[in-house]
Amino acid sequence: DGSENALRSFDYLNLMYGPHHSIEVNIFYVLPSLPLTLTEDPTMDHVTAAKLKAVRAKNIRMAERILTEAKTALIHKGFPEDRIKTFYLKKKMSVAQEICVWAEGKLADAVLMTTRGRSRLEAFFMGEVASRTLEHCRVCPVWIVEGEVTSRNVLVCLDASHYALGAVDHVAFMLSGTDCHVTLFHSMRHLRRFIPLEEIEEAPEMEKLWKHKAGQRIAPQVKQAREILLKAGLAEEQIITKVVDGTRSAAQDILDEARSNGHGTIVLGRHGTSMVKEFFMGSVVRKVLDNCHGLAVWVVQ
Repeated sequence: DGSENALRSFDYLNLMYGPHHSIEVNIFYVLPSLPLTLTEDPTMDHVTAAKLKAVRAKNIRMAERILTEAKTALIHKGFPEDRIKTFYLKKKMSVAQEICVWAEGKLADAVLMTTRGRSRLEAFFMGEVASRTLEHCRVCPVWIVEGEVTSRNVLVCLDASHYALGAVDHVAFMLSGTDCHVTLFHSMRHLRRFIPLEEIEEAPEMEKLWKHKAGQRIAPQVKQAREILLKAGLAEEQIITKVVDGTRSAAQDILDEARSNGHGTIVLGRHGTSMVKEFFMGSVVRKVLDNCHGLAVWVVQ
């Protein structure tokens, strides 16, 4: 959208990939549109029609300027010009819908956006547009960058669902050929999410059994996730696995792990297990996104 915050997405690309990776970057801009009551008024006089035409032309010039400046910024980071493409599109639906339809039509591997745009008042990203993009993008993963990200370490959150393995598969594909380090992370649900603490204290053996069963349940998933990453070409030393005793909040466990152990990116499946309630997108994704300053969050469909 031409803002400094939006340009931070290039800093993130540079951090994760650098200019010598084979990644192709498409820079996309949605033209603002005038209300249909103005543009499709059959009684409009020639003077007003000419003014509306001038406004449309000005919008196109603005789009071309913003896209040129963005492309130049990426070239200055060393990215080859032939791997950068720019597009603008006249808005027919909401901005978020236009982004999702375009990305899915182009078979994009991910949509990358920052959380705030031109001004806080407009709330262009995270905000309405990022939130609605997450809602509408049912095929293409969405990467949200909140502030300045400084670490290349990636925290991949696992549960026992096939959606989590889909997220691992996305990570394997997108990080193949990089030296980023990946932590496969699982926060075991604490029994307090199901029954009152008083009951647990009265029967500690029940908590011990629960931890054993929960550990058994996630172990095959962790093993399979590791195999996916290795098959994609990541080295053994790039992969760490970590299973922890969870608290009452899975989202807080994820954020605490990311911040305390120097991760810059959190990867979540859009959906997850639903033993009690949907684990991802879902409350967990929303809570992580609401508190992810200084982090990038990949939400994989």
